[in-house]
Amino acid sequence: MNPQEGHHVAIILPTYCEAENIADLIQAIENLNLNSTLLVIDDSSPDNTKNIVKKLKEKNQNILILNRSHKMGLGTAITDGFRFLLALPKPPSYIITMDADFSHNPQDISRLLNIAENGCDLVIGSRYCQEGKTKGWSLTRILISKIANKLTGILINLPLNDYTSGFRCYSKGYIIKALPQLHSETYEIQIETLRQAKLQHSKIGEMPIIFENRKKGKSKLTLTEITAFSKYILKVSWEQLADKRN
Repeated sequence: MNPQEGHHVAIILPTYCEAENIADLIQAIENLNLNSTLLVIDDSSPDNTKNIVKKLKEKNQNILILNRSHKMGLGTAITDGFRFLLALPKPPSYIITMDADFSHNPQDISRLLNIAENGCDLVIGSRYCQEGKTKGWSLTRILISKIANKLTGILINLPLNDYTSGFRCYSKGYIIKALPQLHSETYEIQIETLRQAKLQHSKIGEMPIIFENRKKGKSKLTLTEITAFSKYILKVSWEQLADKRN
């Protein structure tokens, strides 16, 4: 089915140097038979990622690719993806975001979607709720994630266990309302989307997942992105403090 004719769900796959993973991941998603649109957003990967996706696109009309001129960050990839999909003649009712390296199990997509279809505006695949877990992370990476998650929990104050997971399902209604307020460039998009969900009084769901560290390729988390995340935390904290004083 052509995406222009409308799919119920779309899946955003931001990529940068994922030539080792992208073909297998797309095939795994196609095997789910969800009748979905797959949107690959590639930041001019210097490896063969874009060309691999182009070849797959020749055989599968539901695959779309958005090429960007340089590495622009996860936050802008997700918001660009939202805008692109909402601009389709028949936008999807739900949009899923996930990593393109098999850290997020494609088999969990149906579970995310099912919870969203039962009335949630935003559903999070959680590593830190009961039965959720991570595999293959170094102690340093675990500490960074746990600290970031704890700080975000204090800041956002929602009944959640995992504030920073990128494996999510968003409803079209939520995205339409939130998109004008989303300005993140990197990983802080995960906080910003939750903050908007709280302001909108959106219904948020959470389900356990097993996050498995990538087996192929290298992690994309950089010091610059950690710094941007930290700056956003401080910015929002300052804004909330100022609001209380006023």
